[in-house]
Amino acid sequence: MDDSKVVGGKVKKPGKRGRKPAKIDLKAKLERSRQSARECRARKKLRYQYLEELVSSRERAICALREELEMYKQWCMAMDQGKIPSEIKALLTGEEQSKSQQNSSRHLKTGKTDASSNSW
Repeated sequence: MDDSKVVGGKVKKPGKRGRKPAKIDLKAKLERSRQSARECRARKKLRYQYLEELVSSRERAICALREELEMYKQWCMAMDQGKIPSEIKALLTGEEQSKSQQNSSRHLKTGKTDASSNSW
């Protein structure tokens, strides 16, 4: 007695289902696998280098911000004691000078003097 079945006009024999394994050259398959593993390790190494550089740059930025914060704390402590740090004085005088230069350049363009521009 034959265990074959006729399905859709084709004779099917019992046993393994699916595609039959193609005869692949085993050496070529192993070489492809090794090459793929080498490429994977290289990508992983590059990814870790990139992440290490990213972490390093962020750590440097954090250090710079901490130093800046400490400087501002020192300035605030000095101002609480009634002292104005020289850096803030320089900033204020620099702003005043730039404002006066802007005003003088505006007056030169319009041809007005300070006295005539302030008359109401």
